[in-house]
Amino acid sequence: MIKQIQKELAFFGSHPLGMRVLLLTNLIYALVLPIIELFIGAYIMRNSSDVSLVVVFQLALYTGIPLTFMINGFLLNRIHISWLYSFGMLLSGISMTAMMMLERLDTFGVAVAGLIMGLSYGFFWANRDYLALDTTTDKTRNYYYGIETFFYTLTFIIVPFLAGAFIATTQEQGWFNGNVNYAYYILTGVVFGLTVIASILVHQGKFENPKKAPFLFFRFDKLWRKMLQLSALKGVAQGYIVTAPVMLIMKLVGEEGELGIIQSVGSLLSAILLYLLGRLAKPKHRLGIFLFGLSLFVLGASFNAALYSSWGVILFVLCLIFARPLLDIAYFPIQLGVIDIVAAREKRNEFAYIFNHELGLYAGRLFGCGLFIILARTISDEIALRYALLVIALIQFLSYFVAKSILRDPDWDKQSAESEEESLLKEPI
Repeated sequence: MIKQIQKELAFFGSHPLGMRVLLLTNLIYALVLPIIELFIGAYIMRNSSDVSLVVVFQLALYTGIPLTFMINGFLLNRIHISWLYSFGMLLSGISMTAMMMLERLDTFGVAVAGLIMGLSYGFFWANRDYLALDTTTDKTRNYYYGIETFFYTLTFIIVPFLAGAFIATTQEQGWFNGNVNYAYYILTGVVFGLTVIASILVHQGKFENPKKAPFLFFRFDKLWRKMLQLSALKGVAQGYIVTAPVMLIMKLVGEEGELGIIQSVGSLLSAILLYLLGRLAKPKHRLGIFLFGLSLFVLGASFNAALYSSWGVILFVLCLIFARPLLDIAYFPIQLGVIDIVAAREKRNEFAYIFNHELGLYAGRLFGCGLFIILARTISDEIALRYALLVIALIQFLSYFVAKSILRDPDWDKQSAESEEESLLKEPI
C-alpha cells in the first residue's frame, strides 16, 4: 500500500511544475466550494421563506461570471494572471460577508451578493481554464481532471460533514445563545483563510499570460458552434445541479446536519472510482463516461419526481454525486481539445474561446434558472422541485449526441490517435 502511494506521488511529481501547482491550488480552494455551494443556499432558506431566492442568488452569480470573463480578458493585457486568479479566490469571502451583513434577505440584497460571488467565480474560472489549457496536453488531461475531480470529491466528503455537524451542534448545544447564524459567520472566516493560502500558493507556478490578441469574435468554425451547443446544454442543468440538492434536503429531509452527512457519504463512495478513472481512462473512453453520467442524472431526477420524499431525495443526491464528477471528467477534456483544434484552424487566442464558451454556458443557465423561478413563483415550489428537474435532466441528455458529433471531427480523430500512441509510454499503475 505504501509503495503504491509512493508510486502515485512519483507519477504526480513527473508532471510539469505549473500543472502540479495548479492542482494543489485548486485542492485548497476546493475546501471552500462545498461551503459556498451547499451552505449559502441553506443559509438563505433558513433566513427567508422564499425558496426561489436560492435560485435568484445562483442566477445573479451566473450573470457575474461572463461579465467578469470579459473584464478579465482586458485586464490580462496589464495584470499578471496569477494576481487575477488570486483576486478571484479572495472575492469568495467578500461575497459571503456581504450576504451575512444583510439585515433582511430580499431579492435585491441576495442578487447583489450573488453578483459579487459571480465576479469571484469569473476571475477564478477564466484564469483557471486558461492555465489548465496551457499546462496540460490532450494526453495528460484525463489524469489532470481525474486528480482535480478526485480532490473536489474528497473535499465534498470532509467539508459538508464537518460544517454541517458544526452548524447542527451550534443549534443543539445553544452555542452563541442559540444563534445559528454565528456558525455561518465562523465558516465565512474559514473561507477567507483558505482563499488567502490558495492565493499565495498560485504565485509559485511561474505562469505566463496569454499573448496579447483580440478575444471578442462573433463568427466561429462549425466545430466550435457545436461546442457552444454542448456548453448551453451543460448550463441548463448547472443551476439545478448546484441548488436542487440543498433545497430538496432542507425541505424534505432535515437541516444542515443531514445535508452534510448525505453529501459526505455519497462523495466517499465516488472518490476512489474517480481517481481510477482519471488515472486509467484514455481519450477514447470519454464518450462512454459522459453517457453514464448523463444517465445517472436522469435516473436520479426520475426517483425524485416519482417519490418526492426523503427517500427520493436521498436517491437523487446519490445519483447526482456520481453523475456530476463523471460529466466533468469527460466534458472538460473535450472542451479543451476543441479549443486546441479551432484555435489552430482560426489562428486566434485561446482565451477567445474560453470567453465565448462562458457565454454559451450562461445562455443555458439563464434558461434553467429562469424556468425554476417562474415555476416556483407562479405555480408552486413543489412543481419546480419535483418535475422541472426531470425535464432539465432529459434536455441535458441531448448533450450525448452533440458530444458524439464533436468527436467525429477528422482533426479530433487525428489528435486522439496521437494521444493514444503517446499514452502507451505512460507508466502503468
